Amino acid sequence: MALPADIVAPVQIAVRQGHRLAVRRLGHGGVPLLLIHGFPCTSRIWSHTLVPLAEAGFDVVAPDLRGYGDSDFAPDDFYDLNAFNADLIGLFNDLGWERAVVAGHDLGAMIANDMANRCPDRVDRLVILDDSMPDLAETFAAAGIPPSRPKPAVYDYHRLQGKHADSLVAQLDTPDQRKRYIGEFYGHRLWCPPDAFDEDDLAFLTEPYGDAARLRAAFADYEVVMRTRPLSAPEMLDRPVQQPALVLIGADQVTLGDHIEERCAIAFPEAVGPFWVKDCGHFMPWEQPRTVTRAIRSFCADLLATNSRTPRLTGSVG
Repeated sequence: MALPADIVAPVQIAVRQGHRLAVRRLGHGGVPLLLIHGFPCTSRIWSHTLVPLAEAGFDVVAPDLRGYGDSDFAPDDFYDLNAFNADLIGLFNDLGWERAVVAGHDLGAMIANDMANRCPDRVDRLVILDDSMPDLAETFAAAGIPPSRPKPAVYDYHRLQGKHADSLVAQLDTPDQRKRYIGEFYGHRLWCPPDAFDEDDLAFLTEPYGDAARLRAAFADYEVVMRTRPLSAPEMLDRPVQQPALVLIGADQVTLGDHIEERCAIAFPEAVGPFWVKDCGHFMPWEQPRTVTRAIRSFCADLLATNSRTPRLTGSVG
């Protein structure tokens, strides 16, 4: 897919005690909508959705998570769900948002799930753009759902990034090597169809990872998963998410778990879906932005209809 004609530029917003996030925003006055990226992305992954979502009536905000893109690195060295959400709730407060629709992809989906349970009064409803859901192993087992089968050939990077992050970054000792490594997640690792991204797409999406410190910060989440990095607080993924949730999953990827429909019914008791999106892999906001925009617009039609303010399509576009 070609790069969008107008890229919404980020602005710096202090969310907590001077700690700043880089935020892309359009549609001031619309229905609050937070878009949370995952790995190996930044807020750039939402570039094709920002304008149409703002035009649909949303106040759409896409931040770079701490350590990612143009945001500050973690002042406390924590990169776990609680730390990410402390920043994002601070962002809500700065924007004057009481509640918001929260959409997440990959790590962003897990942050959204955690936020819904940690701060339920701040989350109106969820949009989950993959098969990420709360870890309810005992509940799943009691329902007769077997555990997912590991795919070691696919997930070899888990071990490298989660247990050998410093040595891996040291091996990737030039900007081109670091960007090429990140680009592999859009290519031969089969997270998406092989022709989903062209060279211009990859140059744009991987550019922030030319910086070694940015790449190292992104690996911190895998250290949390592999339990080699401490948490700032326990994760809130031990219970179902009670808010209404729209679940969309790209069908063309090898990173999917097993028994997704059965798990989803338990993890999201108020879910719409999961719906399988054809001709789409892991990076749905980029691969199928029209589907994402239309689905969010339909899921939130009641909020859009009752919003009394007309959004202003202001923002830094260049």
